[in-house]
Amino acid sequence: MLPGISTLAAPAPDLSAANTGFMLICSALVMLMTPALAFFYGGMVRVKSTLNMLMMSFISLGIVTVLWVLYGFSVAFGTDIGSVVGWSGEYVGLSGIGLTELWDGYTIPVYVFAVFQLMFAIITPALISGALADRVKFSAWALFVALWATVVYFPVAHWVWGAGGWLFEMGVIDFAGGTAVHVNAGAAALGVLWVIGRRVGFGKDPMRPHSLPLVMLGAGLLWFGWFGFNAGSWLGNDDGVGAVMFVNTQVATAAAMLAWLAYEKIRHGAFTTLGAASGAVAGLVAITPAGGSCSPLGAIAIGAIAGVLCAMAVGLKFRFGYDDSLDVIGVHLVGGVAGSLLVGLFATGGVQSDAKGLFYGGGLEQLGKQAVGVFSVLAYSLVVSALLALVLDRVMGMRVDEETEVSGIDQAEHAETAYDFSGAGGGAAARRGVPAPDAPAASVPHKAAPGTGRSTAQDPAAQDTAVQDTAAQNKKVDA
Repeated sequence: MLPGISTLAAPAPDLSAANTGFMLICSALVMLMTPALAFFYGGMVRVKSTLNMLMMSFISLGIVTVLWVLYGFSVAFGTDIGSVVGWSGEYVGLSGIGLTELWDGYTIPVYVFAVFQLMFAIITPALISGALADRVKFSAWALFVALWATVVYFPVAHWVWGAGGWLFEMGVIDFAGGTAVHVNAGAAALGVLWVIGRRVGFGKDPMRPHSLPLVMLGAGLLWFGWFGFNAGSWLGNDDGVGAVMFVNTQVATAAAMLAWLAYEKIRHGAFTTLGAASGAVAGLVAITPAGGSCSPLGAIAIGAIAGVLCAMAVGLKFRFGYDDSLDVIGVHLVGGVAGSLLVGLFATGGVQSDAKGLFYGGGLEQLGKQAVGVFSVLAYSLVVSALLALVLDRVMGMRVDEETEVSGIDQAEHAETAYDFSGAGGGAAARRGVPAPDAPAASVPHKAAPGTGRSTAQDPAAQDTAVQDTAAQNKKVDA
């Protein structure tokens, strides 16, 4: 520095009430995504597993919240140690944080940043549960969530987003969780599946969703909450980047849904509601890492590519024999990989950073960085998740017994059923002890579904037939 010349330090940012309020709303939206995921998954399973599926998501709200306060935030976002994990004593128990202390470089309090990132930590292990439907002990699952969050999610979050994390320092772009959330969860699902195996009757018995309206409700709430997930990840609303991400989230999701439906119509001859819901989620997954670096036109391309790739990928489980119950691998792993890699093609260099993808004159450099990020997280999560599941399986058993799986995990694990119509009905039919016409199959005698050997309580088509038979019987009794 030349003599007599001094520089002034940039003034410290002041707390912004607007950005703080915005981030609190975004945090609440991301929290809503975990119950939304529970509805989405809950509608996709059979009736006998509905409550278990809901609980596998809801328990993450409890376990991960406590762990995050105790040490998770410190591991993920504390002072860097070897570019692998973080640790800061004042973050342990969130006990040493000042009321208005700001997150470094931003205008929001540390508390707000911590709670926003908490919601990401909650939903990530919940995503894994969809691959394991119908067959995992709830106690084993709860312990798995605690262990997996500790040794997989918290360190990976530091790699990707923490100051000093090795992927962060390398320049890997992950705006809101393509690697840290979706690739991480999808790879973990595959690792656990290797250990616990397939459901009884996989590939033989029909395992159709019991409530497509519930699936669509969950998908709609996920779409709504994802605006907080993505736009909020810029941690403020001062420069327009969050607004671009908001637009790209909507655009890519719409394009992916249309692409999935088009593929489905060509391949299978129908536009299904399940396809629309799955396509939308595939688009949300793919744009999550990429939406802060691409234009809306790029978002259309990313969504369309992800919609087709994920629609193709969900059928791989039948070809390769792994029982990914609700297509976590096909949607979240494949969608997360696709969206993260496509940053290396569609990054414009004019939104969140000056990094450019191949299509904008940046060459292959960014694509190479994205590939390192994707496959390092994939490999780590896959291996460690499989080892955790193997240890738990040896120590306490990960799966329920076959009889419980066939009869229904809800009653065995939770002592409840999702739908209780025992008090429904009335009139002459009820007084004579005849089931009411609108009662579901659970309240009528269970007959074997033709050609399946499965009871009407397990087969939606047979349930409809049983209800119609009972209605005809009621008419005779009343006559």
